[in-house]
Amino acid sequence: MWRAALLASVILVFPACDKDRINESYWRERGAEAVMPLKKNLKRALVKAVEQGPVEAVTACHAVAPAVTKGAGSRVARVGRTSHKLRNPSNAPKLWMQPLLQGYLTAPDQMEPRVVVLDDDTVGYVEPIYLQPMCVTCHGTAIAPDVLERIDELYPADDATGFEPGHFRGIFWAELSRN
Repeated sequence: MWRAALLASVILVFPACDKDRINESYWRERGAEAVMPLKKNLKRALVKAVEQGPVEAVTACHAVAPAVTKGAGSRVARVGRTSHKLRNPSNAPKLWMQPLLQGYLTAPDQMEPRVVVLDDDTVGYVEPIYLQPMCVTCHGTAIAPDVLERIDELYPADDATGFEPGHFRGIFWAELSRN
């Protein structure tokens, strides 16, 4: 009898253990909260860098963006950004992100944030990044020669150009602990 009561209490306490079923709106909200500090701090740093001029902005971005990203996570969320056209190879998409990136590229009318179950303990979250007007100086179609030279120095394998304002640029991502 006590075993049946124990089993019933376990079922009542842990009804959402099915890893394929999650409350998507809850995880979208948590994901958006997790990436918000990265978005704000990165934008603040880039605006400050651009005020120094475009060549200095590339230099500052090279030094500051990785530090801002590293400092943006928490004990319950790892966060970052990636793209289909990388500037920094250390921002390469993880395996779970690749189909989501591809989905945004092939279905531009479906650009809402998305969540996926990664494992029993982790939910993945992504949201699209769109190129802002200030970003065309370094990521656009007509980059000044001195800026391009500095990009080539710091990022020899750069592929992050050719964008226009409003273009899909990549994703912010979060890996959220379910515990």
